[in-house]
Amino acid sequence: MIQVIWTFFNEIGDFFAANFDPWRDSIDILLVTIGIYWLLLLIRGTRAIQILVGLIVLIGLSLASEVFQLPTVGLILQNFLGSAVLIIIVLFQNDIRRALARVGRGFFPTVSAQQESQMLEEIVRAAQSLVQKRVGALIVLERESALTDQIEAGREIDSEVSSDLLVALFLPVSPLHDGAVVIRDGRVASAGCILPLAQRDNLPEGIGTRHRAAVGITEETDAIVVVVSEETAGISVVMAGEMVRELDAPRLRVMLHEILTGEAQKLEPGGRDDGEDEIPAMGSVVGDASASRS
Repeated sequence: MIQVIWTFFNEIGDFFAANFDPWRDSIDILLVTIGIYWLLLLIRGTRAIQILVGLIVLIGLSLASEVFQLPTVGLILQNFLGSAVLIIIVLFQNDIRRALARVGRGFFPTVSAQQESQMLEEIVRAAQSLVQKRVGALIVLERESALTDQIEAGREIDSEVSSDLLVALFLPVSPLHDGAVVIRDGRVASAGCILPLAQRDNLPEGIGTRHRAAVGITEETDAIVVVVSEETAGISVVMAGEMVRELDAPRLRVMLHEILTGEAQKLEPGGRDDGEDEIPAMGSVVGDASASRS
């Protein structure tokens, strides 16, 4: 085994001695490092990072099987990893789509800062009005990940975001009140949408369908969901499968602004507004087993 390791390092040394160009290869390595770092930032906090860790473990086992001469393990892993490119495309299709969309939107922004600010204000006003009326709501803000593959049904709307429209869509007299409203590129794209429900077992007892649907869609995409509970008259924000509950209008405004401007990469304590208390994290709020259904 020692001889195999020694031979391996000698071959690497000979290869670098014959092929290494300090300037060209240093630039090449720097660009690859930046790309990997950007990719890790992109998938941080998503389920993709868990899949990536699993692939790295399999690659490590494959290398170990060669060093320790385990032919059966090596054969199985080599056959599996032989289609690594196809596996990565299938497993990371949403993240690849999100990365390409982020690059494209960097060159061709679709929503201006002023439009985004106005949109957030309308959402906050709608949530506040729905709380006062004790009407449940599920508002999904699509970002880089397209939601067309994740949602079912729904009626196309294609309208400007306004608090009056959002409130009207969720009133019990509306035929679309049971589903979710999807906001895409600063416009109300569709309403009455059915979202995938989270299958996790660690959600607190009493969490209802709306909150479970919000967790489900954010586990698969980078969407942000605003939930209004008709039973508790509380407002929640869900992102990357994490939830912050019992928000009021000022804290909702601050949280949405920080998320959409990139100031907040995940839901955690922070974000004050005129002396308001810190926004609680999921662990301190969602972990409350006495939470009521929504």
